Amino acid sequence: MSASGLVMINLPRFPGGGHTHPAEVIAGIKPADLAGLKIVFINMPLRETAVPNTTPEGPLLMATNLRKNYGVYATVIDLNAYRIKDELAQNKGLTHGRHLTPEETFELIQKHFLVHGEPDVVALSGMITTLRWQEAVTKMIRTILPDVFLVSGGGLATELKAGLFNYISGLDAVAHSEGDDVVVKICFDAQLIKRKGFNGALLAGNLEPYYLGYTKGRHRLMYAGDRPRDLDSLPFADLDLLAEDVNGHKILDYYLGNDVWGIGANNSSATPFQMTRSTTSVSSRGCPFACQYCYRGAQGERKWGVRSAEHIYKEMLHHQEKYGIDFKGFPDDNFAVTIGRIVDLVPLLGPLGIRWGTHTRLDEAAGLKPISSRPGEYVFEDPHRIELMAKAGCVYIGFGPESANKEVLEAIGKGGHTLTNGFVPKVVNGKTYNFARSMIVGIENCLRFGIHSNCTWIMALPTENLERLKESVAFIKWHEDLYIQNGLPTDSVNKKMFTLTWYPGTEIIRHTKVRQELTRVFGVTFNERLEPICDEKFYKYLIELDDATKVLYGNNDEPLNFGDMPMDQFLQAREYVDSDQIFKILEM
Repeated sequence: MSASGLVMINLPRFPGGGHTHPAEVIAGIKPADLAGLKIVFINMPLRETAVPNTTPEGPLLMATNLRKNYGVYATVIDLNAYRIKDELAQNKGLTHGRHLTPEETFELIQKHFLVHGEPDVVALSGMITTLRWQEAVTKMIRTILPDVFLVSGGGLATELKAGLFNYISGLDAVAHSEGDDVVVKICFDAQLIKRKGFNGALLAGNLEPYYLGYTKGRHRLMYAGDRPRDLDSLPFADLDLLAEDVNGHKILDYYLGNDVWGIGANNSSATPFQMTRSTTSVSSRGCPFACQYCYRGAQGERKWGVRSAEHIYKEMLHHQEKYGIDFKGFPDDNFAVTIGRIVDLVPLLGPLGIRWGTHTRLDEAAGLKPISSRPGEYVFEDPHRIELMAKAGCVYIGFGPESANKEVLEAIGKGGHTLTNGFVPKVVNGKTYNFARSMIVGIENCLRFGIHSNCTWIMALPTENLERLKESVAFIKWHEDLYIQNGLPTDSVNKKMFTLTWYPGTEIIRHTKVRQELTRVFGVTFNERLEPICDEKFYKYLIELDDATKVLYGNNDEPLNFGDMPMDQFLQAREYVDSDQIFKILEM
């Protein structure tokens, strides 16, 4: 504990130190040990301005596994599945509809417990932007079921770990990282606590190795998740758990009808095509790269693991036959790392006739290999992964170049593979810019093979001044001009930009200016390991996190700006982006 009595983020995973893979911890747990147990997963709402289009795969996977392999009665409440169109939504300017109110949420949870029976475990799930929601839902749960075993997992729990107890005192446990295995131990512990009480379970040593201690009037546990050793061994997430809620609201049909990507999705994507019915699931977890602004803790960090081509095929076939999908989204961080799996997908997915999309890197789409004996010359990889993906039905790839400026890319840890193939001069609006060859060729290759390329961008990055921002805007204009030349609609080129947001656990905190601005604007302070102190000032910062496109305002309404643009320039540029006039930045 810190001098102020606050639990720090970096409390050890285990009282004795070290890490044991949860698969070993649960090896002896049998269905009989969990007989009669009930667990409810509650998924928190995300951006109210966007339609829900990605089913909560984490809770669904855990619930499905517990039901199928352990006989646990597991259900899911998805609070993100509601966009209610009424006068209240109209007054708030929410064209897609609004979230449930606190009163509606309480009634839904209470009725769910009445219909399905009182649970032994309630597991909250949500990104770091859901802190306020998790606080509120925790109070609701404690009002309805004061003694239920209550745990938080997912992105918020993974980024804050034990620090989350400072803000949500009603939690019994926090579970970080991948929960597929460790959720079995959570259920096992809850069953023992129910039978023996906390003291009885402790005396018997049953709560090892995750027991932290007794603090602030409650026993606390912190569960350390990890990558399942075989992703193919997991059952497909049972989407029928979302078929309808206890009020008859058909949640799954709503998800199936919402575009995964496209202008209507309002998620910084644009497409020249539409989809009728779609589902999503990740085909791989983790990312082997180390971009400084990106957090990967909840899905494997830099460890990269994949589902096999056969496993992906069987799930897509199942979704086609059962739900009639014509599009499948794989919101992976990096789908295309391994060419071998893509080769295997071609004969499996091609004949299905299902269009699909995913994310990968522009340098992988470029597929360039420098010729060491002839500097400045290149050959293409063979086979070319982008061509193979197209043959397998891929029609959409989301890329995250974030910036088109060399110095900015290097500053955020994204320069390596992107910049190694040199630069290409391109004229945009009469001015010559030097763009990374990998970025240019990657987009040209996608166009050549019939794949739509969508790029996402971030402004206010470290070292970014106005001229460097203009390079990114000019690249977007080049992308639009390329599409015009090929008869594609201009509105299928994404012209939105995120504003750089710092998330706990990301390496961007190592930039001195990032720390200085967080301290100056929000009063956030850090320990010697550059971890934030979980105090009231950090809490106020967390509460501000929401839509990554917005500017965060701290003390005295001071805007947060990690870039090198003067504040007036930054706010003017942001206004041009938000008002769909991004190319006016080139005139600044």
